[in-house]
Amino acid sequence: MFSDADLAAFAITLKLALIATVVLLVFGTPLAWWLARTRWRYKFVVEALIALPLVLPPTVLGFYLLIALGPQGPLGKIALATGGRPLAFTFTGLVIGSVIYSLPFVIQPLQNAFTSIGRRPLEVAATLRAAPMDRFFSVAIPLARPGFLTATVLGFAHTIGEFGVVLMIGGNIPGETQVLSIAIYDHVESLDYVHAHWLAASLLIFSLALLMLVYACNRRFRLLLP
Repeated sequence: MFSDADLAAFAITLKLALIATVVLLVFGTPLAWWLARTRWRYKFVVEALIALPLVLPPTVLGFYLLIALGPQGPLGKIALATGGRPLAFTFTGLVIGSVIYSLPFVIQPLQNAFTSIGRRPLEVAATLRAAPMDRFFSVAIPLARPGFLTATVLGFAHTIGEFGVVLMIGGNIPGETQVLSIAIYDHVESLDYVHAHWLAASLLIFSLALLMLVYACNRRFRLLLP
């Protein structure tokens, strides 16, 4: 059913999606909180930059990331200066590209969840002498659980389905940077539709199951709200 190369692509894809999602949640949560709370008049500039991957062709984003991660790019030069190697065509480069490409799919649900909380619950907690960090972790985070679920699933699923960006910055190195979407393309290009079908069907079922989980859990959260 699946070749060894296909199983390796599965493993790399899941590893990439897991790491990228964790990084996005760690760094995206405070950014989304700031966007939801700030009254800075130029906030729209930050929001536009975050949403850019939604409208920018993946190959365009992948091209500029390839330049940045290459030996002459700023990130590539930093990697060389610290004793490493250029980040293009490496798993680390895939993580960086995936984080940038999936950024809006995590930031926007979190920002919407924080915005929907409103100021009243936080003001009540403040009157009870709760510190700002305490209000964030004890009030904001629990109330934003549906947003965290949506952000986690969308970020994870979107990373799994990437093609253009990962192909540009990671190439197609079996066992190192070849992810499922690229493996499917390889099978189709070689007219091996049987293996392409198995991989594509697996991704289809997996993605549908994740989306069903999001909708079911969000419905449950809505029913539990007073």
